[in-house]
Amino acid sequence: RFQQVQSMMYDLMEWRSQLLSGTLPKDELKELKQKVTSKIDYGNKILELDLIVRDEDGNILDPDKTSVISLFHAHEEATNKITERIKEEMSKDQPDYGTYSRMSSSPTHSLYVFVRNFVCRIGEDAELFMSLYDPQKLTIISENYLVRWGSRGFPKEIDMLNNLKVVFTDLGNKDLSRDKIYLVCQIVRVGRMDLKDSNSKKYTQGLRRPFGVAGN
Repeated sequence: RFQQVQSMMYDLMEWRSQLLSGTLPKDELKELKQKVTSKIDYGNKILELDLIVRDEDGNILDPDKTSVISLFHAHEEATNKITERIKEEMSKDQPDYGTYSRMSSSPTHSLYVFVRNFVCRIGEDAELFMSLYDPQKLTIISENYLVRWGSRGFPKEIDMLNNLKVVFTDLGNKDLSRDKIYLVCQIVRVGRMDLKDSNSKKYTQGLRRPFGVAGN
């Protein structure tokens, strides 16, 4: 029983990290919440704890706002689901994962980046794309974090000054075992075709032109 509960707790810890990451689409987020509530209800059942009834979204039903008949049907439906779940768990062989193997497989690593300033003479607005890069496989291993920087040396959204923060989540042991990981910043200039253009009638504004790249 201890190993059974231990396995469920590791599942819940892993799913919790995914929920807190804030990177899941709405449909996957709803599906994951249902998995979490189902796992909790199943654990309460095998531990002989109280059964918690929920609505379709996984929220706990309020007995003060739900009729007795509705609560009865909810208990009946929840009991049937848990009974079927127990039969499924008993019918299949579950591998016995140790503590280290389960924890090592969980993508619980994250990288926190705080952008304090951007110093580069461009003369126009710029877009900064920051991502994690594997130099050996020559590939980007994360999504881009976009910062829009103004021509006056401040973020385009001035309220974001000193608040440009990002967390690259779901980095597993496979990522940590890479020989090198670079934080790459791609700089895109937004404005004129040529910086030498001065007459507004002779050039087109709002063009996005690659300007530079930096890595660390």
